[in-house]
Amino acid sequence: MKEPKQLSVSAIESGTVIDHIPAKTLFKVISILGLDHIDSQITFGTNLESKKLGRKAIIKISGKFFEDTDINRIALVAPEAKLNIIREYEVVEKKVVEVPDAIVGIAKCMNPKCITNYEKVTTRFKVVSKKNVALKCHYCEKITNQENLQII
Repeated sequence: MKEPKQLSVSAIESGTVIDHIPAKTLFKVISILGLDHIDSQITFGTNLESKKLGRKAIIKISGKFFEDTDINRIALVAPEAKLNIIREYEVVEKKVVEVPDAIVGIAKCMNPKCITNYEKVTTRFKVVSKKNVALKCHYCEKITNQENLQII
């Protein structure tokens, strides 16, 4: 019997690996981080087996490190994601993505009548649920849940 061919993704010398992304939110994470507009080498895989998530996605970005504001953006659509910071092929730091207590200027209020949707007002939300992300608008007090969440 012939041995199955094993294809593996090469390690990155330095950069960031984002793991434990729910498979269905991979392209949201790519969009949120603007990865579709950068010149760095990016490798991603989706629908990979995961004991925790069932199916997961992973992204490797060579030469790119993220600010906490970017990490907060990831948390909104992939609250269980983990970041591994790589330098000289070694994991030098692990970061767990955490949904912050407040979200400013990242998400859009789902209430069409909210002032933030027709005036130049920065959106502000209080996070009322971190597990299934739910945000309460500072201005109109409407709750925007994960299904209706739009990242701006």
